[in-house]
Amino acid sequence: MRGRARGFVAHVTMRNRLPLDFSVASLRVVDFLIDGLRKGRRERAEIAGTLFGLGAYVGEVLVRRAGAVWVDFDGEQREFFGQPVGVRMPDGRFWNPLGKVVNCLEQGGIEGSEASLQTFYLTLPGRVRHAA
Repeated sequence: MRGRARGFVAHVTMRNRLPLDFSVASLRVVDFLIDGLRKGRRERAEIAGTLFGLGAYVGEVLVRRAGAVWVDFDGEQREFFGQPVGVRMPDGRFWNPLGKVVNCLEQGGIEGSEASLQTFYLTLPGRVRHAA
């Protein structure tokens, strides 16, 4: 997934000067990107690859900044989360960044804390303060 996140950043920043540097602050950029996708009103199947890339990016921010690690979900977790991979936080909790991006798309504007990935990160239980 780390490679997917890096590849996504390379692809979207090739034509645009987006500050996607895997920082917590860059999650606000992801919030705006998702808001733009929502306003574009394209079918979810059309933007599935972009949503997956954004989810990989959010997960990689959790890995780099919150001390999480990428994990392959087992069968029960796959069924629960609806995704094959996610992250495990230092306290043992599992999170689904791929699904979180989809939820943000479906929940509406970035003003609501439920629909903000930056707020999600800042209120996330189980994260370390300064991961390498």
